[in-house]
Amino acid sequence: MTTLVDYRTEEGIALIELNDPPVNGYTHEMMKDLDAAILEARFDADVHVIVVTGHGEKFFCAGANISMLREADPTFKYYFCLHANETLSRLEQTPKLVIAALNGHCVGGGLEIALACDLRVARKGAGKVGLPEVNLGVLPGTGGTQRLGRLVGRGKAMELMLTGDTFDFERGKELGLIHEVFETATHADFMTRVLEYARRFTKPHRAPLAVGRIKRAVQSGLEMSLEQGLALERELQAELFASRDASEGLTAYAEKRKPSFEGR
Repeated sequence: MTTLVDYRTEEGIALIELNDPPVNGYTHEMMKDLDAAILEARFDADVHVIVVTGHGEKFFCAGANISMLREADPTFKYYFCLHANETLSRLEQTPKLVIAALNGHCVGGGLEIALACDLRVARKGAGKVGLPEVNLGVLPGTGGTQRLGRLVGRGKAMELMLTGDTFDFERGKELGLIHEVFETATHADFMTRVLEYARRFTKPHRAPLAVGRIKRAVQSGLEMSLEQGLALERELQAELFASRDASEGLTAYAEKRKPSFEGR
């Protein structure tokens, strides 16, 4: 059966690739495949970091497939958006670091996928980024109105969505949308840099349990009151204190050596 999302693992990293050329626009079928890949990575104890990227060199994802939306009835569109929201929330709430590798244009729903990731890196000069849905008479309906405001602030998010402007990755970094912009000669070189970047957050360099719990504390805690967030933080810290990696980290510090984490 043809899949619209490719999945493979490598040295503790799950690579999820949106694959529907030429623009990797998502349909309900792609979202179902993406959902399945997220669950596979979530349940794989050997996966500590998830990288999401697009097939080819021109598009990370151009958003929802317009032809599909034109042909669908309002009921299907509603449930399509609901499932897409659930899929991206599952990605966002998975207690493993998720990195979006922007290999090309990342606009509309493509940016909404990237916003559900924890970190975003991009290839210099490879494309544009933005939420231009207003130009179609609709709003960013896969989490964009909520996640963008939480990331860059209410006023700037409103401006970006109301103008519908798209801009290069360097401007995206200035706005806080993108964390790193890599200058590489080829797409293959870019993906090599991305995987090197991702490995910084895997064992033995980092404690994957700590990385995942930091993500949970931030993602869930910031939606709570301060008192509730602090309570969550204490519970997650208690889990980490009972781990072998915490014992290794404290011992290595006392012995003045680099820790070697196991993910346990």
